[in-house]
Amino acid sequence: MNNNKVIHSWCMYDWANSAFSTTIMAAILPLFFRNVAAVSISSNQSHLAISIWGYTTAFAMLVVACLALILGPISDYSGSKKRYLAVFVAIGVTATGLLTLMGAGDWITVCILFIIGCIGSVGSEVFYDSLLPHIASPGEMDRVSTRGYALGYMGGAILLAVNLAFIWFLPKTVIQTGQESVPVLGMKLSFFSVALWWALFSIPLFRYIPEPGITRQLRPGEHAVGIAFRRLSATFHEIRKYRQAFLFIVAFWLYNDGIATILKMGLLFGDEIGISTLDLIGALMLNQVLGIPFTMGFGKMAKKIGSKNSILLGILVYVFITLGAFLMTRAIHFWILAFLSGMVQGGTQALSRSVYAKLIPREKSAEFFGFYNISGRLAGILGPVIFAATTQIFASSRLGVLSLTVFFIAGGLVLMKVKTVENN
Repeated sequence: MNNNKVIHSWCMYDWANSAFSTTIMAAILPLFFRNVAAVSISSNQSHLAISIWGYTTAFAMLVVACLALILGPISDYSGSKKRYLAVFVAIGVTATGLLTLMGAGDWITVCILFIIGCIGSVGSEVFYDSLLPHIASPGEMDRVSTRGYALGYMGGAILLAVNLAFIWFLPKTVIQTGQESVPVLGMKLSFFSVALWWALFSIPLFRYIPEPGITRQLRPGEHAVGIAFRRLSATFHEIRKYRQAFLFIVAFWLYNDGIATILKMGLLFGDEIGISTLDLIGALMLNQVLGIPFTMGFGKMAKKIGSKNSILLGILVYVFITLGAFLMTRAIHFWILAFLSGMVQGGTQALSRSVYAKLIPREKSAEFFGFYNISGRLAGILGPVIFAATTQIFASSRLGVLSLTVFFIAGGLVLMKVKTVENN
């Protein structure tokens, strides 16, 4: 089969899955939660609704991290990366579609469906990422990984533009007396569009990418599930043999914690300080559009200054973003910060994925990428918890944003100690 077709089909899953990350996790569902589902809470204590969403996000990532730890080894032994990926896609698409049935006061059900949707989205990424070493050589991984992220930004931006049109043109509803009208219908159609988009554009991966097969052979009487549990403790010790990969995981866990929290909580923060829904979603769409060329640009920059230095540059920009967010007062400030984030977000994460892929043994890719995704998910636990707790204790989301600075500084310091493998 044409290798370019295989690579493009793999990259298209970033296009498909990014719809959930952009519209559900980052943009519209958090606003729907605060202004519709949890309106009775947010109208009295706006910071409390933000804290609840932060805790919900953290719990979702905890569940996903536990699943990833188990499912990574299972896919290595069973040779079923694509089958497991399909199961998680089905779970995520179904939960996302059910969000269209939610309304005022349904904040508990919305939280549950969001958790299930995150399980589907992030769980599928474990098996999606583990396919990368099987479709690209070490020298191609930076290019292929950044191309996937760029397509993800493009797909997320296109669908977000459609969803913004839903919100702009469709009738709005007054949920509670004294509250401004809310684009409830537009938001619900946005949820449905994500479910449809995700399902439709996942098809190329399943159709054109061959199943890598069993990379580790079962012995007579052994079962993949049993082996997976026995491997949990062993893998924690084994990854430490690959010192640079282990050190990189620690760095990634720290700085990606900040990135993930900004992505999930940024619009709620802007909503609380009074920035309009259209400005918030419009700025996020700018972020997505900028992510396309800048993510590709990071791939080229990595060839000149190295992958690690490129990631460090992205981390430095995020330090300035968190400081700027703490001082933000107007919509134009949010647009500027969205611009800066769009410059570095995709490239930083794409290069992280390819750097890690070059530090691990290929025959254990799913198992080790399970740890990689677990690190990303664990990052998605601590950041939102600290953000939510700080916001709740001090009744101010500004201090919650400022608390994220420590993750970027600590992550950058650890990353500086990692000896990476550069393939130009």
